[in-house]
Formats: sequence, C-alpha cells, structure tokens
Amino acid sequence: MKKSGEKSSYQQAGVDIDAAREAVAGFKTRVAETFGTDVLSEVGHFGGMYSLARSKVEDPVLVCSTDGVGTKLIVARIAGRHDTVGQCLVNHCVNDIMVQGARPLFFMDYISVGRLRPDHIAEVMTGFIRGCMDNGIALLGGETAEMPDLYGEEDYDLAGFIVGLAGRARLVTGERVREGHVLLGLRSSGLHTNGYSLARKVIFAGAGASLDDLLPGGGGETFGQALLAVHRSYKRPLEAVFSAGLADAAAHITGGGLSDNLPRVFPHGLDARIERGSWPVPRIFSYLAETGNIDREELYRVFNMGVGMVLIVAREKLDQALEVLRDSGEEPYLIGEMVPGKHRVRYV
Repeated sequence: MKKSGEKSSYQQAGVDIDAAREAVAGFKTRVAETFGTDVLSEVGHFGGMYSLARSKVEDPVLVCSTDGVGTKLIVARIAGRHDTVGQCLVNHCVNDIMVQGARPLFFMDYISVGRLRPDHIAEVMTGFIRGCMDNGIALLGGETAEMPDLYGEEDYDLAGFIVGLAGRARLVTGERVREGHVLLGLRSSGLHTNGYSLARKVIFAGAGASLDDLLPGGGGETFGQALLAVHRSYKRPLEAVFSAGLADAAAHITGGGLSDNLPRVFPHGLDARIERGSWPVPRIFSYLAETGNIDREELYRVFNMGVGMVLIVAREKLDQALEVLRDSGEEPYLIGEMVPGKHRVRYV
C-alpha cells in the first residue's frame, strides 16, 4: 500500500517517458532519409503531411490498407532478432495495395510494447526504414505506446498503415478476368507473415525443435532462418506487368492461402483451376505437412505453399507477360487457368 504523502509518477506505473524520447531521437535522422520532396512535415509533427500536387494522376483514387505480422513476432522474440519484422510489414502492406494497381506513397507504423527499450525499438525501426527505402516510399509517421498492464515486459505488437494512389481508369479490379485466363505464380520467400501459430505448434511443441536446429532436408537452413525470412515485396514485377497492361488481376497470397485469396480478385461464375506440382514447394512447407500430419486442404488454406503472388493474365498475353516478369528478375510459374465454376479454387 502506498504511504500517505508519497508521490506517484508515470515511471512508477511502468511507463518511461524518457526512454520513449530516447528511442525516438535515435532514429529521427534515418526516418527523414525516407522522405522525398512530396513530404511537407518533419519527423515528430502531430500529423504527417504529403503533397499530391505533382502526381498528375487523372481522376485520382487513394488506395489504403493496414495489417500486422501476427505471431511471427513470437519467433522474433525467441530469436532475439527484431530487425526483419518491420521490413516484413512494409512489404506486406505494399503488396496489398499494389495488386489493385496503386502506386504506394507512404507508410505509417504503430508499435505497442510492455516495456520500452530504446535498443529494441531501434531494431524494429531499422526494418521499417529498410522496407520503406527499398520500396521507395516515405515513413511518414508513427506511434510507440508503452502499456505495461496489457503486455508482458518482452511482448510487443506491430501494425502498419499504407496509402497509395491510382488513376481510376488504371485500377485493377479483376472484372476483365474471363474463362481461359491463365494463372502465373511468383515465388514466396517462405511463410511470409501467415500461418505462424500452426507452424510454431508443429515445430516447437510437436517436434521439440529449436530455432538453431537445422531444418531436415533444408540444405543447411535452420528453423530460425526459415521462419524469419523476410516477406517479399513484389513491387518491381507488379509495376512492370501493370505498366505494360499485361495482367487483369493479381492476388497477394496471405492468410487463407491460395484457396481464400484468389476468389477475392475474379468474378462469380468462374473457378481458379490450379495444378499442384506446377511450382517448387519450399522444404519448410513439406516439413510442416509431414511432421504435423496436416491435411492437404488445410495446408493450402493456411500457408502460401511457395507462391506469394498470383497474376491472372489473358492467354494471348502470356508470352509477353512471362518475358516482362523474367526481365524484372522473376521466375514465374504457370500454375493454372480460369474455368467455369462457382467462384472457388479447385486443385488438380
């Protein structure tokens, strides 16, 4: 019980304002390096300001999205490595709006922690900054919240918010997809940011493995390396394909896998017919299937299975699309086609 006359402080309650100030001061200069001439605010302003005056987009539409990285954060915490999850989140958000034809403009972050440690926050911010620099977008603002009664001392969570711009006529809605269109898959770098609750259960609780253990049959890769691989950005290939008018739809394969994400981008009355075995499946997925005895239908709903992005292309544009994708550094896989159906994914 508090003694009579004894003063209370925010720090005694578990919130260290000085630590927060130190954390912000440590990365101000690096955040500013992500700014271009369209950013009108400075780091630390109450609101980030971004000018659209130079966009020259006819009938402009803002395309926005928000997301997190789920329980991949638990793996990062166990590994003591926090510089990749921020990059994963930026790339995830970039992919989400680019499939609709938008050019990403800026990203904003939210970090919530149980106990604020400036060195820890600096690692997370390194990932955010790297992701923004790689994608050519501004890290326009963010918030760091210390909430000791809501999170444990080592716990934290991340959320990302992104805004992009597209001319209405250049939006990619999937309405032009027809029977006979083909499906091109682009490789993933692993689990990306989905399926970690199941993966952790299979690897740690079921198999009793650790992050430093080698993934059996993984060519020398550890579980830690496989699980913390950075979620890919597909900005370069998407820009190349859309600027050439070669894709009528695109799906970012996140939670729900191919089964749930593909129907989000094609019309009713069609099915996506996918040929299993038409692309190489990374070892981490086959290991999870074998060790966890996971049903095949469940696998394709939880994990991306090695395909992180799918483009839907008219068959007459296939050869040109393949050439453009290869020129952008991709190895696209022809994984299926659109057929008459009931708005679902069928595997053969």
